[in-house]
Amino acid sequence: QVQLVESGGGLVQAGGSLRLSCAASGGAFSTYALAWFRQAPGREREFVAAISRGGSSTYYADSVKGRFTISRDNAKNTVYLQMNSLKPEDTAEYYCAATLTSSASSVFRGRDRYFNWGQGTQVTVSS
Repeated sequence: QVQLVESGGGLVQAGGSLRLSCAASGGAFSTYALAWFRQAPGREREFVAAISRGGSSTYYADSVKGRFTISRDNAKNTVYLQMNSLKPEDTAEYYCAATLTSSASSVFRGRDRYFNWGQGTQVTVSS
């Protein structure tokens, strides 16, 4: 199974940007579809963005559409989340997740579709 390690979180002012990275090891990275989720205190973990195995398909939650961009580099076994125009409501622990799939173009937004998770990285946006 693939192991995932997130990095890049931190404290940023509203309107600023952060780039999260998630490095994978122990699996054939290109056989996994990937996603980012986030969880704020007292709230359920929610979907943020997803990307297909080959990177040709992406999907975003309405709350981040136009501000966040998910991408992947299969040569580096890494998935990224570029976050621009950050808002205080984006404050949360961000998790990357991976799921094996035979489809090169499918993306998945359901939390229960993913069986491999990272430990999370904290993003705090101050107003």
